[in-house]
Amino acid sequence: MSISKDIRVVGLDADDTLWHSEVYFERTQRRFDELVGRYVGADVDVHAALTAVERRNLGRYGYGIKGFTLSMIECAIEVTGGAIGVEELGQVLAAGRSMLDHPVDLIDGVDDAITALADAGYRLVIVTKGDLHHQEMKVMASGLADRVERVEIVSEKDVATYRRVIASMGVAPEQFAMVGNSVKSDVLPVIEAGGHAVHIPYHITWEAEHADHDGTVPTLTTIRDLPTWLAAQA
Repeated sequence: MSISKDIRVVGLDADDTLWHSEVYFERTQRRFDELVGRYVGADVDVHAALTAVERRNLGRYGYGIKGFTLSMIECAIEVTGGAIGVEELGQVLAAGRSMLDHPVDLIDGVDDAITALADAGYRLVIVTKGDLHHQEMKVMASGLADRVERVEIVSEKDVATYRRVIASMGVAPEQFAMVGNSVKSDVLPVIEAGGHAVHIPYHITWEAEHADHDGTVPTLTTIRDLPTWLAAQA
């Protein structure tokens, strides 16, 4: 495979682009809904309540499992008026720990695609939101670190962040392409910054990552198609 004449650096989202993540959040939220639902009436939407608390806390806790766990505890106390039992809160904490301890599970095709990009001469940088310690652990456990030049764990993925990442890699925006499952975080701000971006949807999208767009966002079915797509951007 030949390298694109224009794109030199490929940015890679981590969660739900390189490895599975949202499925574990969804599984834990179902357990949370069940536990807290025992203490509230049928008119209380526990799922929506947790989503609201998560959004409210993003500026305080940031992204990741630890912030999610704290938001679950806060939401459980809030929506039940403090009536939820200590045993149930203990189970919420245990669910958060279980998520933190879960092995990294690469999405099909990731290892081959990353190897192909590295062999073709692309410089690779992981750009991910989340808890610094946990994301670093996942990168190391993924087996991909030896093919990645840089790891950027950021508090937010906005235009300013991408401009900083692109500058840190020493390339012009048009020489940078971002790959990820979120149009909101991985595509739109990169295009605004002057770079390339490609969307690889995951079958679950967190509510906070939903974004409206005009439908012209470059989209691939699988990361296996990424090397070919990049080579065609000459």
